[in-house]
Amino acid sequence: MGAAVEIGDKLHIMTRRLFEEDVRRHFVGEVTAVSDALVEIRGYTFIFHSGSNEYKRLPEERTRLFSLGGAGQIVNKIPRSVDVSSIVYRTIEDRLVISDGRSFSLPVNEFGSAR
Repeated sequence: MGAAVEIGDKLHIMTRRLFEEDVRRHFVGEVTAVSDALVEIRGYTFIFHSGSNEYKRLPEERTRLFSLGGAGQIVNKIPRSVDVSSIVYRTIEDRLVISDGRSFSLPVNEFGSAR
């Protein structure tokens, strides 16, 4: 059986908030390295701005390390064909989705609220 996450996979990672006032932070990127406990991902950070009630992408591409084994992250695998630099957040029918503006979209909340 192969690894669940491999180099070249693309992931959407939502960091769980511990407190209501914690920053809502998501990350979308491509896996560049995998070890037993960590994955290295190159991509973009999205931060929720309460004033505009939307997620906004930080402009710079980053390389981040994540431990996917704990309960601190919610991880979605997205198709390898998706260009992560084109990912945007949209609200469609009162559901928050990520989309590449072409053929890919993924609801990132199951309960119908835009947050």
